[in-house]
Amino acid sequence: MVDEQRLNRWFCESVLPLEPALTRFIRRNWKDAADVVDLRQEIYERALIGARAAIPTHTRQYVYTVARNHLINRAKRERIVSFELVADMTAFDRGVDAFGAERQLSARDELRRALAGLNQLPPRCREVILLRKVEGLTTRETAERLGISINTVEKQMTQGMRALVDHMLGGPGRIQRPSILRRRSKGPRP
Repeated sequence: MVDEQRLNRWFCESVLPLEPALTRFIRRNWKDAADVVDLRQEIYERALIGARAAIPTHTRQYVYTVARNHLINRAKRERIVSFELVADMTAFDRGVDAFGAERQLSARDELRRALAGLNQLPPRCREVILLRKVEGLTTRETAERLGISINTVEKQMTQGMRALVDHMLGGPGRIQRPSILRRRSKGPRP
């Protein structure tokens, strides 16, 4: 077991200087740029946990191995686990620390909110988001599967994600149409 002071020194001197390269690695290998910072922090956490037993002699290779494995596991989890399954899971006994249980509960609540927001979306919009974000289809594959244009997929995706984010942040989560369309529907101005 490595003492905390030595572990912290190793992390600051050997791991943190890898941050720009690690960030580029994650960006190249992960589809959602919004997840990069969170993924990097999770990789740091796993690297620290693994190094508690013994500080690795080849830090760079160790960190990139941890990063690669974490990205693979995360991608598998996102493709397989459904919103409903995770949101409805009951607490299970694993001997985790209090913060782990709190993170788990928080994540479950966020998934429930996300599912509620998805259920509020119009059917076509919900279907586009599920195919793109949950099943991981490309824009072209989504358009072909639904028999709509790529442009329509992109518009539905943008409107749906904005509404979903609004819902997650406590708003009504309604689709917001561009103001030009609203003006046209009301008729000419007097």
